[in-house]
Amino acid sequence: MSFRCTTGRAASGPRERLQGLCAVRMPVWLAALGLALSIQQPVSAQTISAEADKQSQAAKLEADKQSQPNKAAADKASRLEAPSPAKASAPAAAIAAIGPTIAAKAWVLYDVSSQQVLAAHEAEKTLDPASLTKLMTAYLSFSAIKEGRLKLDQRPPVSQKAWKAVGSRMFVDPGKPATVDELLRGMIVQSGNDASVILAETLAGSEEAFAQQMNREAQRIGLKHTQYRNATGLPDTQHYSSAYDLALLSSRLIREFPDRYALYSLREYSYNNIKQPNRNRLLAIDPTVDGLKTGHTEAAGWCLVASSRRKDNATQQERRLISVVLGAASESARLVESQKLLNWGFQNTDAVLIHPAGKQVAQYKVRRGAASEVLAGFEGALSVVVPKGSGARVKTDLVRIDPLVAPIAKGQRIGTARISLDGQALSEVPLVALSEVPTAGWFGRAWDTVMQWVGL
Repeated sequence: MSFRCTTGRAASGPRERLQGLCAVRMPVWLAALGLALSIQQPVSAQTISAEADKQSQAAKLEADKQSQPNKAAADKASRLEAPSPAKASAPAAAIAAIGPTIAAKAWVLYDVSSQQVLAAHEAEKTLDPASLTKLMTAYLSFSAIKEGRLKLDQRPPVSQKAWKAVGSRMFVDPGKPATVDELLRGMIVQSGNDASVILAETLAGSEEAFAQQMNREAQRIGLKHTQYRNATGLPDTQHYSSAYDLALLSSRLIREFPDRYALYSLREYSYNNIKQPNRNRLLAIDPTVDGLKTGHTEAAGWCLVASSRRKDNATQQERRLISVVLGAASESARLVESQKLLNWGFQNTDAVLIHPAGKQVAQYKVRRGAASEVLAGFEGALSVVVPKGSGARVKTDLVRIDPLVAPIAKGQRIGTARISLDGQALSEVPLVALSEVPTAGWFGRAWDTVMQWVGL
């Protein structure tokens, strides 16, 4: 894979500056340096601050630019990934042109590693998510466990509201409260509305307050077409989500909570001497499927978010795809359509490794730094999904933020990698600093001022 590097702005008059530099004699250089030193020392802090502010603003503008979806791609692919490091815009359009026909109100096929939409239909349309709501209830519960605000062996009290919850239940006994671990299993495997309400009340005091937390979290992680009114998914005209948002949320569950995600692969769960099977029957049909969640109401139709992990025969690399099917006509239809979508994704697309994690991809000049250059790379392995057999035509352009002014922190965004296939944009990924570059001392800053003055 070859990389083409450019800066965020075009250089102006390099030949003229070089000619001027060659004409400067040593005494003039020394005089310029002396002048720079006399000016630099008393105002160095202000200068550095100004330059840092300039860089910060440049980085912000670049980040804002990258967060905006490509409209043309959005028209085809339905949705771009805004909050995640990689934006999946046009690849969806490129692949969906030969995509499958799925019998559902809305659907999305999403690649977890590349964070790309591979195919989609009505992906941003707001629909009743039914019990797929519980994906967010679980996400917040997992977060609370990770932060120590919720313990697995904790036994929350069972309120009257939870005990009398309608719809699917795990049948919690008010006289013998379940542990958080049991509640999670009951909510995920048995789709227990009673378990969902108990967890919501435990974390927020009431289900209504928890719904507000759900909405804040949805906004934070970039679910732009989602609004919650409860923790269970019971019908409400102001309670909705989209296929794309559900794919993003599911991807986060998988990536951020791998230790908890295993709960979604349980085929059955027994509580209070009542055994109930997992409603996701793909777990029994397809051994590569290990999650996630079903949903059904009269308004929502039959819904399923499924995830499959398979090894690519050619590369021997493992891939994970997420399918979201909303509003299928029956329970069997949601299974058939989900399986069809997953199979199509693995059979008709290739995952291409652009660059491994933690490896240098470029080296850029830094102004006013203790080091003159910074190493650039990616936060993780950079991959992209393309139509099968087209991987050799993938190209990557690197565009750095200009100027790069110290201090630069490790992991700080310093540019963008733009990936394309046959001239069509596929993905945009942040280019980050692999090393720290502290601010130089006053002499180094002064010398850099001289270099800038002469055009270097």
